[in-house]
Amino acid sequence: MWARSGPLERVVVSNSQYETYEAYETYGPPEPYEPSAYGGPDAPPTGPDTARTLDYGVYGAPDMARTRPYEDTYRPAYEMPESPLPRQAAVGRRAARRRRTRYAERPDSAMRRLLPQALVVAFLAGGTTAFVAKDKAIELTVDGKPRTLHTFADDVTELLAEEGVAVGAHDVVAPAPGEQLASGDEVAVRYGRPLRLTLDGHQREVWTTARTVDGALEQLGVRAQGAYVSTSRSRPIGREGLALDVRTERSVTVMADGRARTIRTNAATVAEAVEGAGVTLSGMDTTSVAPGSFPREGQTVTVLRITGSKEVREELIPFREERSEDASLFKGTEVVDQAGTPGVRRVTYSLRTVNGVRQKPRRIRVETVREPRTQIVRVGTKPRPTSVQGADHLNWQGLAHCESGGRPNAVDPSGTYGGLYQFDTRTWQALGGSGRPQDAPAVEQTFRAKKLYVRRGASPWPHCGARLHG
Repeated sequence: MWARSGPLERVVVSNSQYETYEAYETYGPPEPYEPSAYGGPDAPPTGPDTARTLDYGVYGAPDMARTRPYEDTYRPAYEMPESPLPRQAAVGRRAARRRRTRYAERPDSAMRRLLPQALVVAFLAGGTTAFVAKDKAIELTVDGKPRTLHTFADDVTELLAEEGVAVGAHDVVAPAPGEQLASGDEVAVRYGRPLRLTLDGHQREVWTTARTVDGALEQLGVRAQGAYVSTSRSRPIGREGLALDVRTERSVTVMADGRARTIRTNAATVAEAVEGAGVTLSGMDTTSVAPGSFPREGQTVTVLRITGSKEVREELIPFREERSEDASLFKGTEVVDQAGTPGVRRVTYSLRTVNGVRQKPRRIRVETVREPRTQIVRVGTKPRPTSVQGADHLNWQGLAHCESGGRPNAVDPSGTYGGLYQFDTRTWQALGGSGRPQDAPAVEQTFRAKKLYVRRGASPWPHCGARLHG
């Protein structure tokens, strides 16, 4: 603002926090330099026409090299001296008194010279205020390392770019990027760090801004009390991250020998938890869940006391049967060319008792002692004759009932005779039969009996032959 202290005097006053008062004088034509012009025994008398002004910066006379140059007194707000006002005000008043008469005699020319300088001064004064207002004192903390700096940045994004601080998707900035800044604000940047975390047997990759293992566990909400941690909790976490194995404390109940034991443990396996409960496994002993599995919260593990033995048994191996058709044999006739023989195998079984209870035998080994022999059979396909001339009219049903009770597969107690008509094997085969008579169909047996009757009459059946005519 401008204030009048005399007819043509101008004083510049700044509205900034640190007010500065300065009087500026106009400049006349350059005059020859006189050493005594600034006082002393030889100084000439002063008056309206003899008053001399002080040179100001680039606006001074051409001989300004011989005069004291203008001294730039600008300082930022945080470097300004505490008490500049009394001295500057006194200088302004003395200069104003010396110039008052001269200004009064030449108002027009003085105003023309004063106006440009006044504009420059006003611009400088306003610029100083704006400059001081945009300068901000900010405390910037990057990854736990604080420092105080001065900046003209308007927001957090501009500040980070100005300081060369790059942030990624897993980093945290507070206040958030884009937030406006004011002097005295604090800005914190916390870098994200990858953790290859295995928590209670489950593996995953997470990110944390904590700089120590303990801080990461707290940030991730992991209950650290009583937990096993694979590294020191005070270990720093670098930007590259680290692998961390954590097992929290869990409650596990161990049932053994009729007694229950509940413990708190951070064991990695069921076997370790059982051992921690003071239970020893020996011999074939095991647990109800896999000993190498991870023990869960509230889990009950039963110890199985096992005793066992082995037993070896020999078992038969069934034989195969190969059947082929034979056109020389009547239909329904089968001839065994090679009798089948079962094989033998040796089987080893495991016999166990679990907590005193006998278990089902378990086959653990099989060894073949003898291979089975295949049975080979020929099957007749020839149409069977049912009539024999001279014998068809006889009572063959009555004879069969008398000899064998009407049973085709009947065999006498001595094993010599068989079939409906009790043929011996030699006679049967002489009549064209194959194998044993008792193995042949009833129709074929009757056909062979008729042929025998034609040859020998009823004599082959001394006790029942009379039935043929009854």
